[in-house]
Amino acid sequence: MPRVFVKELKDGDNVNEIFLLADRQLRANRNANLYLLATLRDRTGVISGLMWNVSEDTAQEISVGDYVRVRGKVQVFQGSLQMIVTQIDSVPETACDPLDFQMQPQASAGPLLLRLKQLLASIRCPDLGTLATCFLEDESLVNGLCAAPAGVKAHHAYMGGLIEHVVSMTEVADRICLLYPALDRDLLLLGVLLHDIGKIRELGWDPALVYTDEGQLLGHIHLGIEILNEKLVTAEVRLGRPLDTEKILRLKHMIISHHGTREFGSPAVPMTPEAITLNCIDTLDSKLHEFTRVITEDMNADSAWTPFNPRMDRRLFKGLPKHG
Repeated sequence: MPRVFVKELKDGDNVNEIFLLADRQLRANRNANLYLLATLRDRTGVISGLMWNVSEDTAQEISVGDYVRVRGKVQVFQGSLQMIVTQIDSVPETACDPLDFQMQPQASAGPLLLRLKQLLASIRCPDLGTLATCFLEDESLVNGLCAAPAGVKAHHAYMGGLIEHVVSMTEVADRICLLYPALDRDLLLLGVLLHDIGKIRELGWDPALVYTDEGQLLGHIHLGIEILNEKLVTAEVRLGRPLDTEKILRLKHMIISHHGTREFGSPAVPMTPEAITLNCIDTLDSKLHEFTRVITEDMNADSAWTPFNPRMDRRLFKGLPKHG
């Protein structure tokens, strides 16, 4: 019997299927009764599962990253589908096909990496060009860049999502410099490469998308600066001299300010033309990707609008249904 994927679920469906447990949280309601909030995933999407009146022992029998067989019923809650779970049990990997749970990238990493190398090869500044080469020659780092997601819930939240995000941003950066020639193109291209490089250590992705201990404690901005400092040593040895102090200072500022505001996690706000440009390109690519994904993955085919999205604080207009 073929499996039922998340994208095929609809209101009222009875479910008896295997999912990947992407997250689990034990919470208490107003009466201090415990319930389990589970994030269940397959390669087509994610659905939340609620299991009422559970014990701590029951919750400890399953772990994030487990394959779990879930029995329950799908219902609509506040415009979105969720599952009321009656039973959840870990199952061995041999009970399912791991490919059913790998969220596929929208494009192959190979051509994306080739395009990234082409764009970075056009950097003219010797210091920044050498630094870019030091990153691209690090096989472990490049493998992480090609495999890592760009997030765990929002934009590009799948293996290979990070390089998609970086290459899309690099293409925009390349074009925007034609319209704004006062920008330092070399600095902007390298800033795009490095702004999220810390995510290869912040995030785990085998098989569940999670934050690593290092990621939770330090965050990708701090980790990105650490990785940059390591490569600066390599580049200076290769050149036989220190790199341009001001350019490296500007590059580090771009990394720590790319979220735009302290409210969104940046230790500093953008204070250079390249830093504010990086922040705008990052926001554009991440928001457009998230909007597109929410619209295309919405299961309510007959509605012109998506359900209210609490993270976005809005509904999205999909267009009027086409009949006939």
